[in-house]
Amino acid sequence: MTQRILALHLGLIGLLFVLQFVLPPYHHDNIARIMVMAAYAMGYNLMFGYTGLLSLGHAMFFAAGMYGMGLSMQHAGFAAEAALAVGITAGFGLALGVGLLALRTTGVAFMIVTLMFAQALFLAILYFGPFTRGDEGFVIPLSARIFAGLRLSDPTIRYFAALALFALVLLAMLWLIRHPVGRVLIAIRENEERTRMLGYDTWRHKLFAVTASGTISGTAGAVYGLLFGYVGASFAEVPYSIFPLLWVLLGGAGTLVGPFIGTLFMFYLIDLASGVTDAYMLVVGVALLLLTLFAPRGIMGMLRERWLPWLP
Repeated sequence: MTQRILALHLGLIGLLFVLQFVLPPYHHDNIARIMVMAAYAMGYNLMFGYTGLLSLGHAMFFAAGMYGMGLSMQHAGFAAEAALAVGITAGFGLALGVGLLALRTTGVAFMIVTLMFAQALFLAILYFGPFTRGDEGFVIPLSARIFAGLRLSDPTIRYFAALALFALVLLAMLWLIRHPVGRVLIAIRENEERTRMLGYDTWRHKLFAVTASGTISGTAGAVYGLLFGYVGASFAEVPYSIFPLLWVLLGGAGTLVGPFIGTLFMFYLIDLASGVTDAYMLVVGVALLLLTLFAPRGIMGMLRERWLPWLP
C-alpha cells in the first residue's frame, strides 16, 4: 500500500518533469504557474481538507510571502536567496499571529475572522501605497531574479523551480498525513470533541495546522513573485482566498493530489471558456455546478470513494 501511494506521487512528479521537454511555450508557462498555485492550494488543503478549518482569508498568507520577498528586494536590496527567506518568514509570522487570535473562535466566527484579517492586510497594502505601490504593484527586475546563480526568468529554470516547490510540498504533505500528527488533524476534522476526550491537545494541533498552512502558502507567494517577476495587491484580494477553496473542492478536499487536479482543471476551464465567450464565468459556473452535483467529493475524492480507496 505504501509503495503504491509513493509510486503514484513520484509518478506525478516524474510526469511533470517529462512534460518540460515536450510542452509548447504557452502550456509550458501555464503548467509552471499551476504548480506554484497547486502548492498554495495544498497549503490551504492542510487547514481545510485535513483539519476542517474553513478559512476565507488565505490570500493574506500568499500575499505576505510575496510582499515580504518583493519589498525586501525593492527597498533593502536583498538578493533573491535572502528575500525568499524573508518571504517565508513573513508567511510563518503572520500565520502564527493569526492562528493565536483566530483560534479563539470556531465555526462561522473563524471564517469571518480570517476574512477580516485578510481585508486588513489588503487595505494596509493600499494605505501604504508609497511603500508598496498600492494596487499598481511593482515589477522585480530581471537582474534581481537570480537564485543560486540560476536566472529565474529563463523558462526552463523557472519550470524546474516551480516543479521543485511542488514536489517538496507534495512529499512533505504525504509524510505529514501519515505521521501521527497528521492522523490527529484528521481526527479533529472528523470529531474534535472525541479527539479531545482521547487526551490530545486539539488547540495546539489546530495552531500547528494554521501555522504550517500559512507558511506553505506564504512560500508559494514568495516563489510566485520571484518566478514571474510581479508583486501586486490583487493577490491579497478576496478572489485569491476563494480560488484555493474552489481548487481544493474541485480536486477533492482531504486528498493529496486533489489540489493539483483542481487547480489544473479550473485554470484551463477559464482559459478555454474565455477564448469562446466573454461570459466565460457563466460557463465556469455551470461546469462547477455540475461537478458539485455529480462529484460532491471532488474529482480525486470520487475516485477514492468508488475505485481507489487506498488514495491518501
